Amino acid sequence: MAVRTVSAGMVVIGDEILSGRTQDVNVRQIAEFLAPLGVTLSEVRIVSDGHDRIAEAVRALADANDYVFTTGGIGPTHDDITADAVAAAFGRSIGVRDDALKVLQDWYARSGTDLTEARLRMARIPDGASLIVNPVTGAPGFQLENVFVLAGVPKIARGMLEDVAHRIEGGAVTHSVSIRIDGAREGDLAEGLGALAKTCPDVSIGSYPWFEDEGEAGIKRGVALVARSADADALARAETALRALAAEQGG
Repeated sequence: MAVRTVSAGMVVIGDEILSGRTQDVNVRQIAEFLAPLGVTLSEVRIVSDGHDRIAEAVRALADANDYVFTTGGIGPTHDDITADAVAAAFGRSIGVRDDALKVLQDWYARSGTDLTEARLRMARIPDGASLIVNPVTGAPGFQLENVFVLAGVPKIARGMLEDVAHRIEGGAVTHSVSIRIDGAREGDLAEGLGALAKTCPDVSIGSYPWFEDEGEAGIKRGVALVARSADADALARAETALRALAAEQGG
């Protein structure tokens, strides 16, 4: 039986990410959220706060994947233009929506905060989009076709994902095995790994060197071999072969 694969792309938006001022953690967070749903994060693009760049990236990834996630650029300031760019990517108009406005009115009323013109920007939603609940700060995200638009702050993005899971039609869940070989070098494993990859086409096999500083004892090194597949039988065969390869290297 063929294994159904479901892929997702991700657009990380923000000059602060590209400048190095802010370290992104949403890629890992969303990948970990998607994995048990049977969705593999296949591509990530990091783009600046530029309308055309965001629109181009969203459209390209939406065409190439089952789902797309964007993070960042949906706040109340002038550089929060993600909603406009996503609307443009799908040729939709955008404006303050009554349902989004009601969400903000209720939220700010409860906290005794004024709903200013700046905050009203967060009620601008593309035509045809459905809202994504934001349990942390109230301002909603939205889904437009296969694109989920989330906040950039990790805690807020994670809260919004709770309203996304039920919208995902996943595929087979990918599992993995990891084998650590102390003292090994990638060059010594390359030939064996290459041959194994050819005999296991349904398994993704990677090698990842690691180094640990042991002070006066020097640097300890090794390689971690990781196999990933949605086919349990194929993964088991690959694991057996990897363990044999590790044993040959003294692991």
